[in-house]
Amino acid sequence: MADKTNARAEQGINTRLAHTGNNPSDFHGFVNPPVVHASTVLFPNARTMETRAQKYTYGTRGTPTTDALCEAINELEGAAGTILVPSGLAAVTVPFLAYLSSGDHVLIVDSVYFPTRHFCDTMLSRLGVTVEYYDPTIGAGIESLIRPNTRLVHTEAPGSNTFEMQDIPAIAAAAHRHGCIVTMDNTWATPVYFRPLDHGVDVSIHAATKYPSGHSDVLLGTVSANAAHWPALSEAMVTLGVCVSPDDSYQILRGLRTMGVRLERHQASALAIAEWLEGREEVARVLHPALPSFPGHDLWKRDFGGASGIFSFVLKAAPEESKAKAHAFLDALTIFGLGYSWGGFESLAVHVNLSDRKVAKAPAEGPVIRLQIGLEDVPDLRRDIEAGLAASNAAE
Repeated sequence: MADKTNARAEQGINTRLAHTGNNPSDFHGFVNPPVVHASTVLFPNARTMETRAQKYTYGTRGTPTTDALCEAINELEGAAGTILVPSGLAAVTVPFLAYLSSGDHVLIVDSVYFPTRHFCDTMLSRLGVTVEYYDPTIGAGIESLIRPNTRLVHTEAPGSNTFEMQDIPAIAAAAHRHGCIVTMDNTWATPVYFRPLDHGVDVSIHAATKYPSGHSDVLLGTVSANAAHWPALSEAMVTLGVCVSPDDSYQILRGLRTMGVRLERHQASALAIAEWLEGREEVARVLHPALPSFPGHDLWKRDFGGASGIFSFVLKAAPEESKAKAHAFLDALTIFGLGYSWGGFESLAVHVNLSDRKVAKAPAEGPVIRLQIGLEDVPDLRRDIEAGLAASNAAE
C-alpha cells in the first residue's frame, strides 16, 4: 500500500483523482467500491466483541464505503486521517469542539463564512470560549493578537464573499510559536489547487458539498488532520456521534473522479468573465484573487496552483439605490440561478450581506454580487450578465 501511495504522489492530479480511494481487486474487480448500508455489525464471538478486535464494529465508526472516501481525501490532502461530517458547517464546528475548552481564546478571520461566525458568536461563546476576529491581511502580525490562552487560529483563504487572501505560512508559523492549532477552510481551492497541511496548517476543512460533489445534490464535509492533531479529531467524531450516509459518501467519491476537469472549466470560465467585468463601466471592482489588479494576487500566485469558479464584483451604486440596483440585476438573470452554495454545474448569483464584518469592512462603492460560474458556455453567461447590468442601470 505504501508503494502504491508513493507512486500515486508522482502522478498528475487527474490520474490521482481517477484512481484514489478504491482498489478494484478488493471488491471482485468492480471499479467502484460497494455502497455498504450498516448500523449493526456482528462479531464472531464474545471475546472479539468485548475487545472490538475487528475492523468494523458499528455503522457510525465507518464502513468500506466511507473508508474509501476517507482514503481518497487523505491522499489528496496529505493527511494522517480524515473524518466525514454531514455538512461543510459541521466540518468547521466539529474540530472547534474537538480542540477548544472553556477559558480558551480563539482567533477567527473576519472574512469567515457567516455560519461559522454565527456558531462562534452563539454556541462557542456560550461554552466559555473567547472569540476575537482579525484582519485577513494581517499575516505574521497576528502574533500581536495571540494571548497566553489562545488555543486556535482559524483561517479561510480566499475569504468568503470578498475573497481576501491570507498569508497562510506566516500565520501558521506565528501561531505555532505559541502552541496554537491552525485550522483552514479550504473549500474554494480544494486540495487540487492548495494543500493546507503542506503550508503549516494543522487541520484542513472542506465543504465537499461544493466541488467534490459537483452536482448540487449532496451535503457533506471533510476534516483532515496532520499526525499530531488526528487523535483528538478522531475521538471527537466518535464522542459526538457524527457520521454520514454511505450513499452520500459514494456520491462524493464518484464526484472526485471528474473534479479536476470540472475545476479547469470553472477556472477558465470564471477568469474570462472576471476579466470582462473589469472593463464594464457599471462595475467598481472585481474581487478575484487570480486577477493582477486584486490586492492579494501575489499571495495567490505564490501559494495556489489555480483558482475555482466563484468570485464577486462590486456594482457601482449610491448607498440609497444599492439594494434596488442589486435586486434589479439579479431579477433580470435567466441562466444564473438565485441560490446559495456553489461548486455545482450550474451558475448562481447572490447579493451578499457583509453587515456582520467587524474589521474587514464591506466595499463602499456599492453592493457586492457573488457569481458562481458553472459549466455553461461563457458567451451565454456574458449575455445574461449584460441583461442584469442593463436592468440595474434602469433601476432607481
